[in-house]
Amino acid sequence: MDDRLFRNAMGKFATGVTVITTELDGEAHGMTANAFMSVSLNPKLVVISIGEKAKMLDKINESGTFAVNILAEEQQEVSMLFAGQIKEKREADFDRIQDVPVVKDALANIVCKVYSKQVAGDHTLFIGEVQDIILREGTPLTFFEGKYGKIVDRQLT
Repeated sequence: MDDRLFRNAMGKFATGVTVITTELDGEAHGMTANAFMSVSLNPKLVVISIGEKAKMLDKINESGTFAVNILAEEQQEVSMLFAGQIKEKREADFDRIQDVPVVKDALANIVCKVYSKQVAGDHTLFIGEVQDIILREGTPLTFFEGKYGKIVDRQLT
C-alpha cells in the first residue's frame, strides 16, 4: 500500500492536539504531536511517538523528561508555532512544573520522566512515568483529516 493511503486512513481518527515539551541545556523546546495516549494506571504511564527525523528525539533522549500539553481550542496558533507552520520568529510562553517547561493555559500539563523507550519503524515510542499533572477547564483543540477543529456540542446523549 502507498504512504498516502495509510496517512489518509490514519487521518480518519479524530484526535486532540498536544505540544510535547522538554528542556536541554537551559533551553525549552517543543513540538506539536497527536500521537499520545495513556498506557497504565499503576504506575501512571503515557506514551508519545517521536519521528526519527524530529529534533525533539535527541532532546528527550538527553533530558530524560518531557511534558505533554493538551491544547485548548483557542490554542491553534500555539500548535501551529510548534509544528513549524508559523514562519515569523516568535517566542513561546512557558510555565514550569518540576523544572520542565509547559505550555501556559493548556487544558492539561502532564510532566513525565522517561520510563522506557522502544524504536518502532521510523519512530521512537517514549513511555513516560507521570510525575505531576495540572488541569484546567475548557474545550480541546481537535485534529481530523489534516485540519484543526472544535467540539461543537459537549452534551452526551
